[in-house]
Amino acid sequence: MNKPTADVSVRIAWSGDADAVARCQVRGWRDAYASVLPGDVLAELDPDEFAAKWRASLDKPVDARNRVLVALERSAVRGFAVTSPAADPDCDPIVDGEITEFVIDPDHRREGHGSRLLQACTDTLRADQFTRAVWWLPVQDDPLREFVTSTGWAADGAHRELDLAGDGQVRLKQVRLHTSLVESDNPVESDG
Repeated sequence: MNKPTADVSVRIAWSGDADAVARCQVRGWRDAYASVLPGDVLAELDPDEFAAKWRASLDKPVDARNRVLVALERSAVRGFAVTSPAADPDCDPIVDGEITEFVIDPDHRREGHGSRLLQACTDTLRADQFTRAVWWLPVQDDPLREFVTSTGWAADGAHRELDLAGDGQVRLKQVRLHTSLVESDNPVESDG
């Protein structure tokens, strides 16, 4: 007998998803940045404030190519990602897309949501006519970097350090990864 599978999917976020996206973001950030940000900063993250900002950006995106994708288990948001034109000065926003945010709820990692969401990000960026994607990852997040590089992304040599508080006290080092979005003319045949 086959084991039943969960009803999982990824879709473009709606304004009604703002509260769930905000809760996922706060939980994800508290987990991901626990070793980087002071505890009081993490404790002050307010899902209601985040939800208001998400609602506004989902209602009126700055650019038609700004997309928020949600990973769902049934109707529950388990993760989200944001894709947009790349903003780095050495990128061309016509051909370079970017994953600017990628969060999986800490209680729902290793359930396939990240893989589905990453595939949806690359499909979305490709559909928006980008030919290359970039993604800034925190240097200390080895599990995320290993996951992303296992799907074909690679470091492109760029790195940066963000001053998160504006006073030099809280700094986040990042490395930029990239991947081609151009589909191969000669796809490899699979046995499956």
